[in-house]
Amino acid sequence: MSTRWTTDDVWALAPDPSSRKAAIKTAKPSQWSATGHRPANGAEAPAVWGECAGSGKSAYRVVAELGSPPAYRCSCPSRKIPCKHTLALLHLWAEGGFETGDAPEYAAEWLTRRAAARERPAEPADPEAAARRLEKREERVAEGLAELDLWLRDQVESGLAAARGDGYRRLDSMAARLVDAQAGRLADRVRDLGGLGAARDWPDRLLSEYALLRLLISGFRRRDELPDGMRATVCARAGLPASADESAPVRDTWRVLGMYDFPSGQVRGRRIWLHGAATGRTAALLSYAPTGQTPETPARPGTEIEADLAFYPAEWRASVVAVHAERTAAPPPGSGADDALGSYAGALAADPWLEAWPVVVKGAVPVRGEPWQIADSGGAALPLLAECSPCWPLAAVSGGAPVTVAGEWTPQGLRPLSVWDAEGGFADLARAPGALAGTP
Repeated sequence: MSTRWTTDDVWALAPDPSSRKAAIKTAKPSQWSATGHRPANGAEAPAVWGECAGSGKSAYRVVAELGSPPAYRCSCPSRKIPCKHTLALLHLWAEGGFETGDAPEYAAEWLTRRAAARERPAEPADPEAAARRLEKREERVAEGLAELDLWLRDQVESGLAAARGDGYRRLDSMAARLVDAQAGRLADRVRDLGGLGAARDWPDRLLSEYALLRLLISGFRRRDELPDGMRATVCARAGLPASADESAPVRDTWRVLGMYDFPSGQVRGRRIWLHGAATGRTAALLSYAPTGQTPETPARPGTEIEADLAFYPAEWRASVVAVHAERTAAPPPGSGADDALGSYAGALAADPWLEAWPVVVKGAVPVRGEPWQIADSGGAALPLLAECSPCWPLAAVSGGAPVTVAGEWTPQGLRPLSVWDAEGGFADLARAPGALAGTP
């Protein structure tokens, strides 16, 4: 990549807070030797390497390839990916850089193996076998949705008070059944119902979620009668597999609006929002990683990439086919609060189960209250999510002056992700200390 990494980019890779804390202690130049850097060269991504003195006789050997996504290898026994040594190496490189030179043998061998694996041709697919697998999965998903329908009827008949008292216990068995039916995406939505009991308006929100689940069940049963776009949306929300259409990638200069990490069952998810400068299209890059590992980060907030994206059917979800250039970006074009809500309304019409949608508000000023809000130049305002209020990093960047704010609009409020000040300075709110509710 052409854009220099920052320490925020490094810490975004940390699998958990304890890894970041341990890496900070390890990122001391006195503990490192034989560090080096290979710049990007044609198809080769940049790479860094180094040796870290540990408690044993031999130093830990670390190498990282800084492609999209990055990859790492360390000789330490840690199961976390990346480990504290990798994070520490990247931190030192981001702060001061390393001498450019030839990679040592251990790093060169690993980088060569990775290059060979990328060039290895994929095995040809069997369309008939894939069609049979999809048909079988549709049958299993339909069975799982039939059970979910009966379960929803039971919840309504027994009353909302009983649903709140049972907590997660009543949800786990239904979610497990959906996993068995290969409807894992829907199982996550059922598990999320357990977190609604603490909300002030929990009866309304619970009934709304029940209604959306019932709508999805009805849509899946009648999927053959739906328009192509809505049919693809229903199938995706129900958990049927789909592939990005790499036969017609969309090339554009994609501005990275923001990044948000979220729990997803037993794994950790990462959502990155992009906006096409020429096409005006919105794209969501989703990646997942098991506990102790970090989801892929093919694009970094505050930058823009010239890239080819392959979109999934009837979704804003996309995958990166190729990145041609990356650079620091100016603030993205924004609008007022009313236009932001209008954009969300259009997206919701195409996907009634939409959890979040990216919006960019220009001329925004944070307004303290319960909860905090951001107000545009016309006086229209958007409330922040309760979990993001107060948002002291946003107030610090703004200082009372208008800024450009990018975030996710949800039915419960705005989750601010990124902010640009009047001079174009950028701050990643999702990773700033105190970004969520708390003291400054």
